[in-house]
Amino acid sequence: MSEYTSSLNLSGEPVTITKAVSSLKAALGRYRESDSGEERALYTFSQTIEPTELAEWLACQTVFPKLFWMNREKDFSVAGIGIADSVVSTERGENAENFLQLGRAVAQKDPAARYFGGFHFNNEEEQNPIWQEFLSFSFVLPLIQLTFEDGRHTLSCHLWLESDDERDTKITALEAMLDQLVTSTNSSELKLPELLKISYNPQEQEWLEKCTAALQTFEEGSMEKIMLARQTTLEFRESFSPLLFLLRYPYPQNTTYRFYFEPVEHHAFLSFTPERLYRRDGRQLLTEALAGTCSKESITGNEEHASEALLNSEKDIREHRFVRDMIFNELSPICSAIDMEEEVQVLQLNRLAHLYTRCSATLKPEFESDSTLLTLLHPTPAVGGVPKEPALKHIMQLEPFSRGWYAAPLGWISRDAAEFCVGIRSALVNGPVTSLYSGAGLVKGSNPYSEWEEVDQKIGDILAITRQEV
Repeated sequence: MSEYTSSLNLSGEPVTITKAVSSLKAALGRYRESDSGEERALYTFSQTIEPTELAEWLACQTVFPKLFWMNREKDFSVAGIGIADSVVSTERGENAENFLQLGRAVAQKDPAARYFGGFHFNNEEEQNPIWQEFLSFSFVLPLIQLTFEDGRHTLSCHLWLESDDERDTKITALEAMLDQLVTSTNSSELKLPELLKISYNPQEQEWLEKCTAALQTFEEGSMEKIMLARQTTLEFRESFSPLLFLLRYPYPQNTTYRFYFEPVEHHAFLSFTPERLYRRDGRQLLTEALAGTCSKESITGNEEHASEALLNSEKDIREHRFVRDMIFNELSPICSAIDMEEEVQVLQLNRLAHLYTRCSATLKPEFESDSTLLTLLHPTPAVGGVPKEPALKHIMQLEPFSRGWYAAPLGWISRDAAEFCVGIRSALVNGPVTSLYSGAGLVKGSNPYSEWEEVDQKIGDILAITRQEV
């Protein structure tokens, strides 16, 4: 069976979305009448469009699943609807098996196809029912997507054929999907309903006890670092579009990734995370150590004060070193060259500042594999602990909820490239109930009271959205 991509860019001149839809339908019609066809092929039809707010467009659509991705540099973003192709798993088991299964599947896909999605943080963990719409892993090639890349906007549709017999059926379905597109990008009428109640899991007293138990493992010498998380539950009067959290994010200039996945209506997972897991282009790898946090509100200072506080904090420097050293040690066997910056830097956000160190590396040819990288790098010490495997066990014992996709790898993957962030600063929306997730890294000398306040700061951006609306 042959496999290839036919990518047709219909025009270099930007047009309105309405005209772009007409152009795509016309191109599909011409393809239907052509004699060309392969048993296994991906056809991508793209039309350059006028600048468009991707999240606004996505909020107006009525087709699911919906997904959104924006990288930290804000020079690549995608809003997608529907499924042209997918790679999923519902099986519980080891994370490494999940990563291997995804890698094998993507290796058989077209190299130009990017699949967007995420994983369970710990696939051996029994998941709470609130995560039922979020599989062990789920990655989707959108049927229709808006893309911002290389400074231009495009509207594209993907026609994935397993055999030529599917051609007419799939073209008809894609044409029908294009007919369903809402060309408006006005979401101003969307509003959050009244916020009725906020609760915490664990409550503060239980949190202090869990942290004390974790600190005891440091005294015993069995652990050096662990990250514990908290679930903050918001109960609203009624269900609403989860995209409102993306649309109303109050600090658009924050240096964060934006990830959004809504498999069915009113059920979505989203993350505003500053943390890159890695970016791979062929054998070239970019990753980083990000750990150590300072709240600007707690020191009532500016960026300079936050940087000074972090760089002079023995506890934060030690926490950061755990992450940095583990990344270097994990990469050493699979890389022919590793360039880890000597100087620790400070990543500035609106409310918080973090210590981070960038790392670039060249993978050995035999390790040019996303399954290898995911297995080695997830979970980072920033969201798991040191040592890694005992930390995962302690997290399951100490946290009174399952993490689901929280703190897991989120992003996109193709045959020759991938980019994953770490899904922290996140929310799970289930109808009228939203669960916020964030955590704090514990090392010897940590103060459980301070860590509770740090978690509050980390979910502050999302909570600020509810205050804007109610």
